[in-house]
Parts: sequence; structure tokens; C-alpha cells
Amino acid sequence: MLIREILNQRQPTFSFEFFPPKNDAEAETLFHTIADLMPLKPASVSVTYGAGGSTRDRTHQLVTRLSQETDLTVVAHLTCVGADRDEIKTILERYDQGNIRNIFALHGDPPKGSPSAAAQSFPHAADLVAFIRRHFPRLGIGVAAFPEGHPATPNRLREIDYLKAKVDAGADYLVTQLFFDNRDFYDFRERCELAGIRVPIIAGIMPLATLSGMKRTAELAGGARFPAPLLKAVARAADDDAVARVGAHWASEQVRDLIDHGVSGVHFYTLNKAGATRKIYETLNL
Repeated sequence: MLIREILNQRQPTFSFEFFPPKNDAEAETLFHTIADLMPLKPASVSVTYGAGGSTRDRTHQLVTRLSQETDLTVVAHLTCVGADRDEIKTILERYDQGNIRNIFALHGDPPKGSPSAAAQSFPHAADLVAFIRRHFPRLGIGVAAFPEGHPATPNRLREIDYLKAKVDAGADYLVTQLFFDNRDFYDFRERCELAGIRVPIIAGIMPLATLSGMKRTAELAGGARFPAPLLKAVARAADDDAVARVGAHWASEQVRDLIDHGVSGVHFYTLNKAGATRKIYETLNL
């Protein structure tokens, strides 16, 4: 089923994101982790790409296995940086033939030494969206959004224009980068409405698990903003187990508040772990 059809049938939806394993042993462990989460009946699960498409084969293997061996609706991430049109078309044909109907279209992080955007077949994510919509019109397309601002686009007015370009090119829905203060999401949602962006916006939530992970998140998310009350709670945590409890509680309150404010869906960045997501479900009786 297409994600846009699922969003039309039920709201809010809940989806889970995983990153591809590095080897066969990790692949088996991850598959069982995903199986453990299946009783939670997610609307969909997605599998990411590495920088420059570095995990392309393992991403394809995992989404294909999930599609063939489970009843889950699977979303395959696809980045276009460093790829030409023939490469992208071949990948999309494989997904289409494998009955994988949902694509999450991203520009992606360029590997070191990559050509400039002007020299690439797809300078922007909107170009990839337009390509998919033109050549594979029956596929569903999701795109990324950044409530706290895209790290590469400090001009917030231009950032919304770029986002609208992706929607105008054919994107069905948005999934936000992680955030820890719901006010950032609500403000972003309102700015999208003012810009004429009418597609559903799914909120990205990632429960904190460790102090070191929190520091990595601050770097990888382009400078994620951590509210002072969350920092105070983490500072009181004696160890990583306590940090994980703080993270699950904070994320649970975020999700509760998002549901109360009519969010279209919540997308959990699981970090390939099941515990925090299950805890949130139990806390909120989802």
C-alpha cells in the first residue's frame, strides 16, 4: 500500500526507521529486531542509505527481504548524490519489480571529492522527485523536512521554497528530521501552511539512549537543539540506563503532545533497537 493511502485511512500513523547492517551477522540481528516490533503494527518501516549511497546494496537486500518475508509496508530510501539518471532508473526498476512501492527521496550527503551540485544529474532532491514521478508515476514518494532548519540552508525563507519545490515536483508527504521541542514542529507546520504546502507532515522522534549518542546526535543532525529541561534531566542521570529512561520519558511526552495536536504521523528513529519504541507504546497505550 502507498503511504499516502495509509495516511488517508488512519491518523495518526506510526512508522519505524532502521539503518542497514554492516555485515551478515548484523543483518540477521536487525531482522529479528524488526520482527520483535511487528506486533506494534507500524504503518510502515523504512531503511536508510549511507553517505553517497555507500550502503545501497545492503539497503536493497533488507527492504527486499522485509517485503518478501513480512506483511510490513516498506519504504526504501534513495539518494541521488553522485548517481546518474541511468543508475537511479535501474534502482527504481528493481524496487518496482520487487513490489516495493514507496520511495523516500533524498539528495544525500556527498562523499569527499564528489563533483559540485551543478555537475550532477540531480542537483537537488526536487530533481529526483520529479524524475521518479515522471518515470514511475505509480510509486509513492516521501521527502525530508527540517523543523530546526536545514544545515546547508541558513536562509529559512529559501529553505521553505526548496521544500515546496519538492512537494510541487510530486512528493506525497514529509518526514521531519528529529527534534526535541514540539514548539519547533508546530511553528514549522504553520510556516508550511503559509507557504501553501498541503501534504501530510510526519514528525520524526528519536529517544535519547546514551550520553555519547546525544553528543553524536548534536553533530549528525546539523546541530539539534536540546531544550534546557531535557539537559537538566540528562545531567541528573547517573549512567546510560538512566539516560535511556529520561530519553524514553521525554519522547513519550513529545508523542502524547503531538497526538493531542493532531499530528499526521510519528516516525521513530529506532537506531536499530526495539526497547525505547516499545516503552513509548506501553506508556501511551498506542
